[in-house]
Amino acid sequence: MPSTLKTATQFFAVRTLVRGYALLGDPYAGVMASPPDRDPYPMYEKVRAKGDMVRSRMGAYVTPSREICDSVLRDNRFITATFDEASMVPITLVKDGEKIVNPVQDSFLMMNPPTHTRLRKLVQPFFTPRALKDRTESIQKIVTQYLDRLDDRFDVVSEFASQVPIQVIADLLGVPDDHKDVFARWGSSLAETLDGVWSHKQLKNLHATIIEYNDFIDGLMDERRRNPKDDIVSHLVTQHEDLSREDLVATTGLLLFAGFETTVNLISNGVLKAFENPHTIAPLAQSPEYAEGFVEEVLRLDPPVQYTIRWPRERLELAGVSLPKGMPVMLMLAAANRDPRVFADPLKFDPTRSNAREHLAFSAGIHYCIGAGLSRIEGSLALHELFKRFPNLGADGPVTRRRSKLIRGALRLPVRANETKRSLAVK
Repeated sequence: MPSTLKTATQFFAVRTLVRGYALLGDPYAGVMASPPDRDPYPMYEKVRAKGDMVRSRMGAYVTPSREICDSVLRDNRFITATFDEASMVPITLVKDGEKIVNPVQDSFLMMNPPTHTRLRKLVQPFFTPRALKDRTESIQKIVTQYLDRLDDRFDVVSEFASQVPIQVIADLLGVPDDHKDVFARWGSSLAETLDGVWSHKQLKNLHATIIEYNDFIDGLMDERRRNPKDDIVSHLVTQHEDLSREDLVATTGLLLFAGFETTVNLISNGVLKAFENPHTIAPLAQSPEYAEGFVEEVLRLDPPVQYTIRWPRERLELAGVSLPKGMPVMLMLAAANRDPRVFADPLKFDPTRSNAREHLAFSAGIHYCIGAGLSRIEGSLALHELFKRFPNLGADGPVTRRRSKLIRGALRLPVRANETKRSLAVK
């Protein structure tokens, strides 16, 4: 059987299996089979009602508990999951017989110590509080630059929420201006497959995207070797010549895609929360400090990353459950952020909530998002300045959600600058 046909057959079999278990009320299958445009939170609450550790018929456990999620993320007896394993279909991308580097799958995000530790340390200096403070003024200028381009009607995602973080991370990496337009397309293609590749069409799109990215980053690294600048790519290729090409390509790609994809969705989710809670718009526009709390509450109540998966590397006990080696545990981060034992009145959107930062939107432990501080700065500045510039901003059509269960955010969010009646519909 040709490999493409074999893979397509595997996709169909897995999709059918997952959907069947979902119809039976299986929690793991329910998350994986849920339509991307459906509100996932009622389903999470049904899982919570079954307990802190819910067994799946698919050979996994699911937990909505904030305490358990946090403990697993900080426990080095658990290792990260790959989306090959999440989709249950082995995925190998090749070109001319050689493996293509996947900027997420092959990065330190999916690695464990000591390799994870070694690669993360290479770029950590660019994301320290001091480094980010020095960059805040340039982020402010970028926000203003894109706000100045907006008319009375615009799409928040394509014209603002994606443009700002793409510009910020491109400047940080040293990416030429003429390549930035393709980043959003690449990011969307990758985001759709982070919760598993479930169709042959997705696999083809992923393959094409990663080939494009590999060619692009190879050229950029060659250019920076010849003409180094003050950016991350120059730092990696000139100061760490012992790094393999795979590590260079994957590390740069992770920063590129993770550096804007999470923030794009944070900003779009923030706009939607403001529309749903119009009493927050005036203080959001007036106070940068309020905007910081607003961002934390968006991250808590509607985080860009909905869940993650961990595997125990040995048999162990977790919350009274005996887990055999290799038993996957789905950590429902978005549900953990609504745990009523941690967050009072958890479904209420409250930007003044005192413990909002206890959310797990950026994970925890050694895999805590390296760009969390940068995302917070971009999100708070973007939302504050957007509503300061357009205090009567309102919806101007249906919202189209991203086609991913893992990544939650808007793909299209049309708005009007002078709309006084705000009505939302999700397409």
